[in-house]
Amino acid sequence: MIYFHSELFSPLFYASNSLSSVNLVMIRTKSERSWIEISLDHFVHNLRELQRFMPEKASFMQIVKADAYGHGAVEIAREAIQQGAAMLGVANADEGKLLRLQGIQVPILILSPSLMEEIPIILKYDLTPTIGNLPFGQILGRVAREKGKILPFHVNVDTGMGRSGIRYEEAEALIRELILVQGINFDGLFTHYAASESDPEYSAYQLSQFKKLLAKIPEHPPWIHIANSAGVVNCPDDVSNLSRLGLLSYGIYTDPSLCEKVNLKPVMTFKSRVSSVNRVKKGESVGYNRTYIAPKEISYAIVPVGYADGYDYLLSNKGTLLIHDSPCPVIGKISMDMTAVDISSVPKEVRPGDEVIVFGDEHTKVRVESLCRSYHGSPYELLCQTGRRARRFYFRDGELIKARPLARREFISSDYEPDELSRVIESAIGEKTGNRDIARLIFDTVLQRLFREESHPLFHRHQFYHRLRFSEPKEKSLAGEYFLIDTELSFRKQLERNYFMIACAGNERELEKYFRRDDVEYRWLLDGSLRPDDRSFTITSVRVNDLDLKYESRLSGSCLELICTHKDLHNLLGKQVRFTINTRTYYPKSSHQLTVYVTGLTRGAEISVDYDGVLPSMDVIPFFPGGQPEIRRHKGSIHLITPEKEWLLPGSGVVFAF
Repeated sequence: MIYFHSELFSPLFYASNSLSSVNLVMIRTKSERSWIEISLDHFVHNLRELQRFMPEKASFMQIVKADAYGHGAVEIAREAIQQGAAMLGVANADEGKLLRLQGIQVPILILSPSLMEEIPIILKYDLTPTIGNLPFGQILGRVAREKGKILPFHVNVDTGMGRSGIRYEEAEALIRELILVQGINFDGLFTHYAASESDPEYSAYQLSQFKKLLAKIPEHPPWIHIANSAGVVNCPDDVSNLSRLGLLSYGIYTDPSLCEKVNLKPVMTFKSRVSSVNRVKKGESVGYNRTYIAPKEISYAIVPVGYADGYDYLLSNKGTLLIHDSPCPVIGKISMDMTAVDISSVPKEVRPGDEVIVFGDEHTKVRVESLCRSYHGSPYELLCQTGRRARRFYFRDGELIKARPLARREFISSDYEPDELSRVIESAIGEKTGNRDIARLIFDTVLQRLFREESHPLFHRHQFYHRLRFSEPKEKSLAGEYFLIDTELSFRKQLERNYFMIACAGNERELEKYFRRDDVEYRWLLDGSLRPDDRSFTITSVRVNDLDLKYESRLSGSCLELICTHKDLHNLLGKQVRFTINTRTYYPKSSHQLTVYVTGLTRGAEISVDYDGVLPSMDVIPFFPGGQPEIRRHKGSIHLITPEKEWLLPGSGVVFAF
């Protein structure tokens, strides 16, 4: 038999509601000056469009470097994997590490040349490096052998890009030497088109060079890849079995000619809101250095987005924002934190708080490609630098499914959704302990029991005292089989409501449901031979501070519930109070042990048992994670004491054996 008592932090159950996704987004974004909406539906649409151009049995690698071009590497990676991505592509070992820490398990290729200093990260997180020289491969192989690993690698061949990779004429010799290095495995060979979106002749030359190399090398690796996004559409080949999907998968055309071949939808929409509405008279200027002089009196709006938010400074006097579906040209220089736009052509009245589309909508004027052409910029750059002060909100089937914290700032726990924060905590424990299984054990056995539901406030008990006294029952019918046990439980804790419950059940399964209720302060598991009722389990007194509480008992299924109330309890809500609960019950002599569990967070405790004149002796076995209590023995009694400032974690307890 097991005796339970504790403060248990149970779920705060959420009532269902009928908020529409639109209203939900308004609630989530009402405190945001700017935000980013990511349509996973558009992302999936783009993947399917690009897959139309791929060979039937070809796979794809989703490029998620630079935080998936500003779209959020983790969410994009997970969606891409759901859609069949065989691999992910990143720029460096650190980007791969972050994905692994988020639980991503598919192969992750580091596309750029790795540094020697990155080898420990590559091995620890099972990343696939790109090798471009023999010394790196040899050192990587040696370290991998020392750790008992065989690490896959790819080779990048420079067929005319002129950026990275082993030169075409040197590639065969390098591959032959790398194949012989133990500890590494030749997993892939690739090259990179220099101008697949605009120069088919040069792309054909690169492809021919790559084919010549394939004919020379002694063995072909499992993965051969050539085409980037534009290459998938413009440069079909008959030798690759993997395509690298990047910018086009995010709905951005790399060349106007592609618009006629593939139908893409922007995945990212950068939004803000009007902060103020002003007027400027003819001849007056707006912004720094007076680069805009009003040709007539106009109304203009200030949008709280500037180059610090990633809205490029070169869009000054060239950019366009969308308000009420109307294009509004940028006037004056873009400031660090503000942009002015002409709203004189907007048919509706513009007011502070009105939503603004900074870019990303399918409207031609605010597509990323159109904006970048206006200042001869790069869509890659604009996407990657966007939203430094904007949260990302992810949508599927028109419904908001996730919000991500602000990028590029120190860790702030309130930035994270509760489930995401739990995963971050577990990951951090894994890093600290160096063992993912231990991290899961700690999280499940300790933290999950503290935070049964993320939104419920965490209260703890302190000045905790519990005494159990054994005696013989007066009833002759019970004296041979049972002990009479009187208990006194006393502790301080914040009062959460104007009532609380005491629960008694005849089996663990029935009692378990009370562990999920935060209005239950005391739980008792009764011997199965006794029926839970007022005769087998009795409250002799219950107090909060100096108030003597009344209680009503009722049966709920096979459980006895005792609801404790007082008309003046509401005056103590939110205050630290002392609970004192005295009970009387019976315990079978045949059990030979009694276990006390403290399943809630408790600071400082004394647990004692008095068996004088009833039992000749008693043993005690404490299990207190984090430290053992002081044990004091007297004639017929045992006392376990922890220091006042020492915490008792969930799972702490003591077995009294007799």
